[in-house]
Amino acid sequence: MRHFLDLLDLTSDQILNLLDDAKRLKSAHTRGEATPVLLGKVLGMVFEKPSLRTRVSFQAAIAQLGGSSVFLPGSEAGLGSRETISDFARVMSEYVDAVVLRTFSHATVEAFAKHSRCPVINGLSDYYHPCQALGDLLTMQEVFGELKGRTVVFVGDGNNVARSLAIGCGKLGVHFILAAPKGYGFDEPFLQTYHRLIPQGDVLMNGEPAHAMTSADIVYTDVWASMGQEAESEERRKQFAAFQVNNDLLKLTPSHARFMHCLPAHRGEEVTGDVIDGDRSIVFQQAGNRMHAQKALLQWLLKSGN
Repeated sequence: MRHFLDLLDLTSDQILNLLDDAKRLKSAHTRGEATPVLLGKVLGMVFEKPSLRTRVSFQAAIAQLGGSSVFLPGSEAGLGSRETISDFARVMSEYVDAVVLRTFSHATVEAFAKHSRCPVINGLSDYYHPCQALGDLLTMQEVFGELKGRTVVFVGDGNNVARSLAIGCGKLGVHFILAAPKGYGFDEPFLQTYHRLIPQGDVLMNGEPAHAMTSADIVYTDVWASMGQEAESEERRKQFAAFQVNNDLLKLTPSHARFMHCLPAHRGEEVTGDVIDGDRSIVFQQAGNRMHAQKALLQWLLKSGN
């Protein structure tokens, strides 16, 4: 039985196979062809955090594959409070064929997977967001074809999105540059894990966004304060003020460079509206690809013989 807690456990070939399956499923969807490969399967969804893209994309994905879903908000689930995580996991996995967790703590995802009798998918934790990275890689592949040798410049916080994307890029030969203020880069335990498990990976931390723009194929950003960091918002606005992605910054990039954002965006903070709505933005293509990447993921986890 497989779980999908982060991208570290997947080989480069496994990631590429998922991307190939996602492209095939997306093409079938575009042609209006049904792909009921998971007929009768039930996806359980337990979300401690609010969501638009993760919830709707997973519910649409399992429905288009012929299955159904059951959604439990964190207040109703009582994960780890009303009953232990281990008891919850054992019971939940008696009812459903896979579980998507969107939690505050990555330790919750790991504990749930340890006791679950069905595959567990990390739909977001405080440390990783692998489903986002999978959709991002699919989008980059659609735009550029071969990914090896490309460069992603992530402008902002070294957060869960940045970690997962850095891992995916490292596995596929993509250079990854994190342009973050001092003290907001990747933490040392992550860097140690990255270099140990992806020795071929190329990750660089740079405190000046403009210095990396000339080599960028993708300029990526995210909100400066993620869910759970609201108390730090004012301080983060001060620290990240020089790290806004705007047209002045994009002018430093090659003409083929594209802009990405995992959404939701705080327009006027980490990115200006003219960038996110501009000709070089692939943000909404990126958002749509979450569903297709997750369809491939669900098929990989749930089809018989896996």
